[in-house]
Amino acid sequence: MLSRGPQDGGVRGTGVVPARAARRDAGAEVDRVAAAAERLAALLSAGLAPGPAWANVDVGVDPDAGRRVGRAARRQAHRESADAEVARAAASAAAEGAPVAAAMERVRAHRPDASPAWSTLAAAWAVADAAGAPLAGCLAMLAGALRDEAQLRRESSAALAGPAASARLVAALPVIAIAFGMLLGFDTAGVLLGSPMGVACLVLGSALLWTGARWSRSLVARAAVAQPAAGIDLELLAVALSSGASLARAQALVADALEAHLPGLATSDAAGPVLRLAEHAGAPVAGLLRAEAARVRGAARAEGAMRAAALGVRLMIPLGCCVMPAFVLLGVAPLLISVVTGTLGGAA
Repeated sequence: MLSRGPQDGGVRGTGVVPARAARRDAGAEVDRVAAAAERLAALLSAGLAPGPAWANVDVGVDPDAGRRVGRAARRQAHRESADAEVARAAASAAAEGAPVAAAMERVRAHRPDASPAWSTLAAAWAVADAAGAPLAGCLAMLAGALRDEAQLRRESSAALAGPAASARLVAALPVIAIAFGMLLGFDTAGVLLGSPMGVACLVLGSALLWTGARWSRSLVARAAVAQPAAGIDLELLAVALSSGASLARAQALVADALEAHLPGLATSDAAGPVLRLAEHAGAPVAGLLRAEAARVRGAARAEGAMRAAALGVRLMIPLGCCVMPAFVLLGVAPLLISVVTGTLGGAA
């Protein structure tokens, strides 16, 4: 079996990432599929048929999965189990001569926790199979594209980690203020629960805090990777054309594969200028398409970095509109009410 070092996401032997590492690695699930594509390419290049090649690709469950604790670890174990089920379905279909891509999608339909990158592999397999292109070369291309996507996800996750952590810390300020008031000897909890004005502060402050938290999570989610598998439509068109298919047939094959396996992918019109350039210059169109796909992935990486940089500023909006008013209602107002109540009660 092939192995990869820590720089490739820590996948070795079976391609399984330990639970603790996977929680930190946003590209681990894409890397697992990339490792499977690499191994398939190597085995097919060595002369194995698709059935035996798939049978020798192991993306199985970590033997220690049953002993994992924690919600995140259990989710990771479920993902690994779903990935293994997709690989087994592909191996069974290849051995029986059935459509491999369709078998992968059937498993993905009822196991949505499997890596979405399997749909990308299914689309590439479908195009290469229908066009008669060499599967090994197609899978090697796909593995490189998936490596790029995994790196894009890691870079995006790393860039978003700071703003996201700041948002979580700021959202905890009202709760910290309540605890701090009680530590100083003020009956902040009693005020919030035992007086009409305190209850009003509690309800309004909690609503603002919930709204701010949801707003911040929404901003972070929108700043994450926007277009998975960037440039994959160009890569698939290059695969179809490299098999000798006509341009119209190649475009039809790619369109059918994307509709069947990646319906949510926003296809671009980047292929048009590349095809015109290849026609006028007489240059190999497949190479130009792959170069354009690499440019699209680079642009997606730069766009992700810009979104992450803007996130730090955008998070100030829910902070000012929701979290800080909640801090006043839940932390400052109970202190003032407690002081005023205590002063008036002492004077009486």
